[in-house]
Amino acid sequence: MNRTVKLVLDIVMGAVIPILILNNLNEQLGQVTTYVIAGLVPVAWVFIDLLFITKRFNFITSYVGASAIVRGVLTFWFVDGIQFAFKDTAGFFLTAFIFGGSMIVGKPIMYYFLVQALGPNTPEQEKSLRELLHETKVYRSLVNGTIIVLIVNIVTGVVNFFLNLEIVVAAFGTTEFNQQVAQVNAITRIALTIPEFIGFGIAFVFIYRAMFHYLPKEDGKDQLESDFWDLLKLRETQKTAADL
Repeated sequence: MNRTVKLVLDIVMGAVIPILILNNLNEQLGQVTTYVIAGLVPVAWVFIDLLFITKRFNFITSYVGASAIVRGVLTFWFVDGIQFAFKDTAGFFLTAFIFGGSMIVGKPIMYYFLVQALGPNTPEQEKSLRELLHETKVYRSLVNGTIIVLIVNIVTGVVNFFLNLEIVVAAFGTTEFNQQVAQVNAITRIALTIPEFIGFGIAFVFIYRAMFHYLPKEDGKDQLESDFWDLLKLRETQKTAADL
């Protein structure tokens, strides 16, 4: 599927449709049923994507799937007020726990995101990539990248919490509650993804700069003009020749 189409579908299924449901189906379905359906639509979309569209089971999809399961379970925790604000921020808590925990155990999670994004196809590529990612500057960039994403997640999580606390003030099970949830979702589900994308982007820029510091250049080419795997193979060839 085209990436642009996929992004549009993610926004529509993850934000637009749930907001429309919360605003328009309260009388037809009842307030609680409307709330549950709106909460489960994004979860269902994630699993449809994983099982029938993407059809890839790896670290990233497992992370996305786990987050979806948490959101799905929490849909059935019927609360309002400060408890709802905490509930709606649970996804940020999960991300902070995973990213922060990876730092504590000395295995920055950006390492796994990067490996999945690059997608080595052979054992040789996996070995070469693993050695590159353990170079001092690269490993440091993985740590710093993980910290960047963690900080952005904490900040956006705090913003999400207080937006919910400020906007969603009605009692659960009322039309007003659902409409207020739709209002806050219109802000958080779209606007707060922007700093998250920026955070990941900055992290990957630092990591790629560190990786290319250890990669050679092909004759007559700038590094960015060369295929990454070709440069990594050339690096291994040069290392082997130097050891002889």
